[in-house]
Amino acid sequence: MARDESIIVVGAGIIGLSCAHYLAEAGYRVKVIDKDGVAQGCSHGNCGYICPSHVLPLTEPGAISIALKSLFKPDAPFRVKPRLSPALWVWMLQFARRCTHRQMLAGAGPLKAILDSSMSEYRRLVAAGTLDCEWKEKGLLYVFRTAKGMAGFAEADRLLSERFGVSATRIEGGDLPDLEPALKPGLAGAFNYPDDTHVRPDVLARNWAARLRDKGVEIVEQCALNAVEKREGKAVRLATSKGGMEADKYVFAAGALSARLGTELQCRIPIEPGKGYSVTMTRPKICPERPMLFPEHKVGVTPFDEGYRLGSMMEFAGFDESLREQRIQQLRKSAEPYLVEPHTEDIEEKWFGWRPMTWDSLPIIGRAPRLENAWLATGHNMLGLSLGPATGRLIAELIQGEETHIDAKPFSPGRF
Repeated sequence: MARDESIIVVGAGIIGLSCAHYLAEAGYRVKVIDKDGVAQGCSHGNCGYICPSHVLPLTEPGAISIALKSLFKPDAPFRVKPRLSPALWVWMLQFARRCTHRQMLAGAGPLKAILDSSMSEYRRLVAAGTLDCEWKEKGLLYVFRTAKGMAGFAEADRLLSERFGVSATRIEGGDLPDLEPALKPGLAGAFNYPDDTHVRPDVLARNWAARLRDKGVEIVEQCALNAVEKREGKAVRLATSKGGMEADKYVFAAGALSARLGTELQCRIPIEPGKGYSVTMTRPKICPERPMLFPEHKVGVTPFDEGYRLGSMMEFAGFDESLREQRIQQLRKSAEPYLVEPHTEDIEEKWFGWRPMTWDSLPIIGRAPRLENAWLATGHNMLGLSLGPATGRLIAELIQGEETHIDAKPFSPGRF
């Protein structure tokens, strides 16, 4: 159904592309702009997990003590870099207030709903041939080196199973080499979440963008947003590095950079950039068959058709643009206790990106409270790839004034 209305989406990551897809399906004339290009941020170098098992938010009991200890440990996988930033310390205070068992469970309900929705949308899109993304249904394996690690995670697994119906298969250490020959003998065990999947994120984004262009969506790369011009409670024009751009409606899906749009959109956008790293290399001869997480060392492993990636880390260091070689080597070293052949020397890419972290671990999806024609789709923390399609569908429903397929209230920008 064609509509005589235009929409500009700011941001060409997975979230922006998802919004463009569902808006174009609804009949809007859609233009996407990005200061760099398609999936040049966190949508490019992540580990590619689409993981409905990630129901529990980061606001878990004990998280804030880990963050505080990291102030004195420059090499901590989860690190808060000391700096004079009032916004950071307000964010940390709000995060700390939510690090309770009750608050964690309160956030898990909305996360499960949007995770399940997104997985359903992904399966529909893949089955329809819309997405070419190296889709693999091989589950996600949480591997532990110690009995203590296994016991600790068993509690989280029990909670997921009993409260949310998300069940894993427990695998004892002696059985691991038969399941996954790439793992070293002598590990304590693992939990396998069979309903998780993985993709190659840069391939997904590149091919999805091509499909959108074929359907008439205009994607303008190297187009930076400089200002949002407003009049009488509406956004009326974007000032960009490629000139002024006008539309009837606007969607801001700029990831971590959305934190800089609060003044322009006249609302609070309490996002802190959580810096992550990855290193992509050629596949080792003894390569894992499935993606894995090593929670005790906080590193993820993903085999691709033509490559192999290690990724992780969480640095609250502001918009730091340095690619620290020390972190890349830390990723490589962290995989060594687990894998027969943990890495290769043929490096294809070293990468970092800023995750858009909210203090309650929930994304920000909805209309900017003071602008009647501007919507936010950001703040997806570490789950942007997992939550893309559901976010796009929600944005399209909200803009059309339809009843949403899941409750959108927990994600509203007005909650801040």
